[in-house]
Amino acid sequence: MRYDQYPKLTTESTMNAPPLTEAPTRTRWNILGLLLLISIVTYIDRVNISVTARHMMPALGLTDLQMGQIFSAFVFGYAIFQIPGGWLGDRWGARRVLTCAVLWWSIFTALTAVAPALSIANLIGIMGSLMLVRFLIGVGEAAALPNFNRAVANWHPPHERGRGIGITIGGIGIGSALTPPVTAWIMVNYGWQTAFYAAGALGIAIALLWYWYATDYPRHHRHVNEAEAMLIEGAIDSQDHSSPLIRSSPPSTQPDTGKTLRVPWSSILRTPTVWWLIFSYTCLGYVAYVYMSWFYLYLVNVRGFDVLRGAFFASAPFLAMAVFCPLGGWVTDTVSQARGLNIGRTRVGATGMILASLSIVIGANIASPFLAIAMLSLGAGWLYFTVGAFWAAATDLSKTHAGTLSGMMNTGANLGGTISPTLTPWLAEQFGWTVALGTAALLALVGGILWFLIRPADGLRHQTREQDEIRQHT
Repeated sequence: MRYDQYPKLTTESTMNAPPLTEAPTRTRWNILGLLLLISIVTYIDRVNISVTARHMMPALGLTDLQMGQIFSAFVFGYAIFQIPGGWLGDRWGARRVLTCAVLWWSIFTALTAVAPALSIANLIGIMGSLMLVRFLIGVGEAAALPNFNRAVANWHPPHERGRGIGITIGGIGIGSALTPPVTAWIMVNYGWQTAFYAAGALGIAIALLWYWYATDYPRHHRHVNEAEAMLIEGAIDSQDHSSPLIRSSPPSTQPDTGKTLRVPWSSILRTPTVWWLIFSYTCLGYVAYVYMSWFYLYLVNVRGFDVLRGAFFASAPFLAMAVFCPLGGWVTDTVSQARGLNIGRTRVGATGMILASLSIVIGANIASPFLAIAMLSLGAGWLYFTVGAFWAAATDLSKTHAGTLSGMMNTGANLGGTISPTLTPWLAEQFGWTVALGTAALLALVGGILWFLIRPADGLRHQTREQDEIRQHT
């Protein structure tokens, strides 16, 4: 069923059911809180090496170019395992896949501290050993965001999915803002290796907590009552839990297992909305990596801030992301509930990307460094205002294959993210930072325009009967 509108109920079985006398429990929000913690840890383990690099490079004799290659090894592993990570979540469930993924990348995060001394370093060198470890961290983290969406799809009704994934991915901003000062303090007081040990231990603890508390489906959880289960399934009104919602068929009492072995690749690849979603998110990924890779150095080298003040103000875009990401999720759910999914997702996605473009252009050209920080940070906030619409749209297309579709979309973002860190400084060197940031703004604008072609409520384009018959006879 497509949840393009949220009308009141028609099925006889649900209408004749006795009203529920208890309020829905709120276990789904506890699950969301754990996902937020995992999201924060994800970015702690991703960003901490950019801080420790200041001590690692002289200690290990690494050049800027070599350190850049180590950074890129993570992005490569992260990009190519997005789709497998999402498919595993669709097949085996987010509880097991996220547990294994967090344990995996936490162990390799801790191993980063001893990578130069591992026996494999004798074969491929210190840089090779670090590249391998960072690549394997990327492989593990690739499963994170697609499985966040898999869990939100299972644990939240359609009118909460944008908000749910927005809150979860908002951990990106929190983790990115917290990591530099905390990691720097640990590094200065206890050595750069300790920063990786601490991050690895934190990840292992949260992985075990997630496995202990979470389940793949609400009806499997001991703390979920019937009212919450029916609310999640869309069988009762979110405002009046005693009033059922109209459905074309009665809600199932059994959870959807989600263990569909065959991914409908033909339907996915033949659906234009899938491609427009990927292309638009690729534009977002390019812009996001400009902030993650170069914003700090832009403040120091171009806007004239010293090292400490630059580090302080460099957290502003990530704080804006942490605020705007859940805000955008709430707005897209609210508009979707009032006007339907196609309007609710499209308006939020297009508005956020276009306003991000405008804010970046103003920030790049304004003379005052403080106003520039404010406008560029606002640009990051508006960029992440769209995240709830992006990820919820992937689930709207097909809840069963939400992990796979999310992985495809995030692969696009990381392809854009692979280009951005290299192209941005080249453009700045050749044409100046105004052009470099203007290019990011242009891509944000393109991503916003693409939203007008995206129709998630229409679902996947299915094969014709003739195509099915041909496939069965070949």
